[in-house]
Amino acid sequence: MSNMTNINARRSTERRCSHVPPCPGGLAHDRGRASTIASHPEQGWSLLCNGVVVFDDGGELLPGGRAVPPPSPRPPAGADLPAAA
Repeated sequence: MSNMTNINARRSTERRCSHVPPCPGGLAHDRGRASTIASHPEQGWSLLCNGVVVFDDGGELLPGGRAVPPPSPRPPAGADLPAAA
């Protein structure tokens, strides 16, 4: 990572939230609970107060640049049951 990328990543994780109660940090396990500060549904993404970009498919781009893939689809209920004879 370049020095400028490190500086930008550090700045994005050092943002101070003015919401009460404060939003979870960009690297917290509950980061998706942060307030939306910009929403672009026509493009399929939203920016949260903590610097996380959330995509419509559930994927995320974290403040440091790490991508989190969307969750795996769950099989329909009863899909693992054997067929009735």
